[in-house]
Amino acid sequence: MEKLGADDILRLFLALGVVLGAARVCSELFRRIGQPAVLGEILAGVLLGPTLLGRFAPNVHAYVFPATGAVAISFHALTTVAIALFLFVAGLEIDLKTMGRQSRAATFVGVLGLAVPFGVGYAAAYLLPDLLHVDTGLDRRIFALFFATALSVSALPVIAKTLMDLHLYRSDFGMVVMAAAIGNDLVGWIVFGVLLSQFQNVEAHGVGAGAMVVLMLGFVLAMLTIGRRALHAVMPWLQAHMSWPAGVLGFALTLTLLAGAFTEYIGIHAIFGAFLVGVALGDSSHLRERERATIGEFTSSVFAPLFFGSIGLHIDFVRYFDPAMCGAIFLIACIGKILGCGLGARWGGMAWREAWAVGFAMNARGAMEIVLGLLALQYGIVGEPMFVALVVMALGTSVMSGPVVQRLLGRVAPRRAADHLIARAFVPRLAARDRQAAIVELARAVANAAGVPAEQIAEIAWRRELLSPTGIGNAIAVPHARIEGLVQPVIAAGISRDGIDIQSLYGTRAQIVFLILTPKDDARAQLDLVASLGRSFQDPEIRERALQAASSTELLALLRTDRHGADGRSLFTARVTERP
Repeated sequence: MEKLGADDILRLFLALGVVLGAARVCSELFRRIGQPAVLGEILAGVLLGPTLLGRFAPNVHAYVFPATGAVAISFHALTTVAIALFLFVAGLEIDLKTMGRQSRAATFVGVLGLAVPFGVGYAAAYLLPDLLHVDTGLDRRIFALFFATALSVSALPVIAKTLMDLHLYRSDFGMVVMAAAIGNDLVGWIVFGVLLSQFQNVEAHGVGAGAMVVLMLGFVLAMLTIGRRALHAVMPWLQAHMSWPAGVLGFALTLTLLAGAFTEYIGIHAIFGAFLVGVALGDSSHLRERERATIGEFTSSVFAPLFFGSIGLHIDFVRYFDPAMCGAIFLIACIGKILGCGLGARWGGMAWREAWAVGFAMNARGAMEIVLGLLALQYGIVGEPMFVALVVMALGTSVMSGPVVQRLLGRVAPRRAADHLIARAFVPRLAARDRQAAIVELARAVANAAGVPAEQIAEIAWRRELLSPTGIGNAIAVPHARIEGLVQPVIAAGISRDGIDIQSLYGTRAQIVFLILTPKDDARAQLDLVASLGRSFQDPEIRERALQAASSTELLALLRTDRHGADGRSLFTARVTERP
């Protein structure tokens, strides 16, 4: 029996560890600058690939990330499982009832979001053959069909993760986008599968193009009708007679892998089978929150970064970069998708700003574009310059998607106190015995970080305190000051085990005091940060553990790992209501 050798195992574990670590670091950096974490994960792969590591340390890159052999096959297998599990979790959060309410808008978005970019892409393939480096030995119709299909699909994984990062996934807006994206990608992959089987003489395990379409449509209908009801009926039995939650999770993952195997067998990517199982299972009211959260958190922190971080490992963006082609494809892709989806959303009854936001959300291409491009490259439909241009387009549209959607909807992600707590401004034992002295003590601790004299901070905060005491109950006080010239919020924290009399309406003494400084022209920052702290310290256990914190690291870890401190939402259970 063939198996991995000792060196293969070493290299595989090294590759997995490096990708996961780099993806986590880059995703955290992107979160800090207000970008979806998925973009940081993709960037990590680009940095570790031929573009940077392979260029300056080719031997290291070849050793850790070999292009062929047992290690490469094993790594590819793990990333395939990773993206299938991510799509399964994304499917769990699809609210079919909300999708039903949004069916009119989603239908218009889906149809026009497919037809318009398809038409634009098909025409461009015939009108701009030289710019797109069309191989003269290739049937122009094959290339045109591929290019049109490539511009029509959206990146379901990237869209899902971007909406989750922006807390829009479970909203009505998110359901319109996801419903349309599901339809776009489903049709797009069927068309691409038919294209390969017809023109490249490729049949998936003996399943012809016509049978593939029939089987796929039948599978979709079966999973969303009979399958959905069957899963809802069997869930109580599983919870009653199997270990919990392991039994339910094992059953769900088994079904996910089998469904992925079936769709792969008929010629459609395995991730669609996994996604449909998630949709069918997630619709059951018997599925408990802990079961969702357990697999959701593990997938989002391990499997998703592994897949997104692997995208750029074997792509040299420098060698095959063609500025004219990249610019043209990016422009063509944006015009077709944004115009088609935006008009579809508008005709579906959405306001203009929301409609254009739908267009930009659907414009994110990401991983699916790259997967489709890889397949086309393998079958000789496109060359390396076109593939690199598709990757650049995919990353560029993903980068612009989140910020533009935020701006169009007028939404700003709420700030978390944990993101602005200053390590050197933590006082584990406040010497102060009254609220004014506490403000002065904390002002001195945070003055250097804020770049403002301590006396000025203390004076402004004390004037605000005299207007109304800032005790918010639960032994917490949040004196604050809006400072002219401050760039971003900063927070100092202090612990008083004996408590400080803050003349609170709640009649309690403050044992944990946070001095919050925010920019003078940013009224919302103070509200977000106070609300974030208020949510965190509703839990008596959190308060008790905070009182025992001996360092800023312990307090910061407590705030970051508290579910309520993270805006009161977990990644896969966020529900939001857009502004009108």
